[in-house]
This record gives sequence, structure tokens and C-alpha cells, in this order.
Amino acid sequence: MSDPRDRAAFADLLAANRAYAERFPLAGFDGVARAGVAMVTCMDSRIDPLGMVGLRPGDAKILRNPGGRVTDQVLVALVLGVHLLGVERVLVVQHTRCAMASASEAELRDRISRASGQDASWLSIGAIEDQVASIHDEVAKARTHPLIPPSVAVGGFLYDVDTGLLHHVC
Repeated sequence: MSDPRDRAAFADLLAANRAYAERFPLAGFDGVARAGVAMVTCMDSRIDPLGMVGLRPGDAKILRNPGGRVTDQVLVALVLGVHLLGVERVLVVQHTRCAMASASEAELRDRISRASGQDASWLSIGAIEDQVASIHDEVAKARTHPLIPPSVAVGGFLYDVDTGLLHHVC
């Protein structure tokens, strides 16, 4: 049984979900990416992955994590997307003013330690020292994966959170 405080904390979201379900447009959808797109991007709430490229729900697979990194789990998702879910194009999108690129690994761990009151020195955060170099590196991980064929287009982009523009890096 859930804690009543937890139930109250989510009440507004569950009410919104009920309203959404009344007009749910994706009932019976097979899960294939209709536009053949997958996007790897940051978890930053200033990013609207579908809206920024003119897509709608059902058009793309969206994979989000701190910094928009192509991790091992992201690679698994991309392989599944390419071979089972219609993905033909992959966008790797990092963004301006990203917290992951704002400080060193040690500085971010220290900030987390201070904020949490717990030692976070053991935590691997994945700070980004050079975003352009990082975008190149992340794209290379997807392009060279043995289960992602060369026929899949993989591009790297930097999204400007102040203008909404997407800049093609590689």
C-alpha cells in the first residue's frame, strides 16, 4: 500500500492523466517510429524533443539522460529501434547551458554532496568538458556499433535553449 503523502503528491498528475486518457490518440498503435527517427537527448526540461523537429507522439523513439550521452543502455535501445521499431535516423542532441557541461566531475559531485548531505564522491556523473568533442564522440559510438548498420544516418547536434535552434555539429 502506498503512503497517503505519496498519493497526494501525484494527485494533480493522475487527474491530468485521466483527462488525457479520455482523448488518447495512440490506442492500438504498434510502437514503430512512424518518422523513422530516434533521438538521444538530455533530460533537461527546456527540451521538447518532438516539437523541436516538427514531430508528434508516435513518430520517434526518445532516449533521455543527463547530457544526452550514448551510453551502453542507449546503444541497446538504438539497436532495438533500428532492427525492430523502424528507426532509420538517429539524432544525438546536446544543448547549451547544460548542467553536465557547466562544471567538472569533481565540482558536480561536490555540489551533490553538499545538497544531499551525503558523500557523493563515488558517483560517476559524466561531466562534459567540451560539448563539440563530446557530440563527436557520442555520434561515433552509434555509428561504429556493430549492430547499427551504416545505412542508419546518425547526426550530432547542439540545441540552443535560448533560441530553439538546432545546430548540426557532425
